[in-house]
Amino acid sequence: MSTITHVAFDADDTLWHSEGHYRDAQAAYEQLLAAYIDVADANVHARLLEVERRNIKRFGYGAKGMTLSMVEAAIAMTAARISATDIQRVVDLGVAVLEHPVELLPGIREAVAAVARDFTLLLITKGDLFHQEAKIAKSGLSEWFHRIEIVSEKDVPTYRRVLDEVGIAPAQFLMIGNSPKSDIEPVLELGGSAVYVPYHVLWAMESGQPLPASPRLREVADAAGIAAAVRALAG
Repeated sequence: MSTITHVAFDADDTLWHSEGHYRDAQAAYEQLLAAYIDVADANVHARLLEVERRNIKRFGYGAKGMTLSMVEAAIAMTAARISATDIQRVVDLGVAVLEHPVELLPGIREAVAAVARDFTLLLITKGDLFHQEAKIAKSGLSEWFHRIEIVSEKDVPTYRRVLDEVGIAPAQFLMIGNSPKSDIEPVLELGGSAVYVPYHVLWAMESGQPLPASPRLREVADAAGIAAAVRALAG
């Protein structure tokens, strides 16, 4: 008999498209900076990522933190020559990410419904509180989730806190997500199970973490394989 009772889904790039919108904003950002600097020589992407890493503790994850980091990096890279008009354009890029329609991944609604038939569902995502709440509401999926957690980080202490508050042991918990660093490795370390659903792009801060080898882990190609993988681990 399975000990798994609760299954959690990640949100961004597991339930709906997300990273592509950030990449589009950053591509437009580079085009904007090209009026001031040689963007290839300046290595804009790497310098922006450096600023974002430094600012995570201040601003957290999400479009608002990215936008503030883009403004800071633009001022530094242009030696403060960037105009107020172009600073406004940088802000507008962040607003466009915040207001982008929610686009569910193919088959995810059916996958969520299938898993919900046998398990209590949780949603565990990190990012800006208001933005994540808005996306969850727009997704039409919130009715399936018994509990929704929007957290500042997804690590072992965070997962332990959530499981303690729900009142379950790690062996009763399974996480579904696209990030080895945030969705897979800490859950396995804690003693839970996981289903890895890779997305075609991964944010640089989430990359570089190898997928662990574990009998409590399954990898599937897309949403169509999620329910069967959960059942296999539960069985």
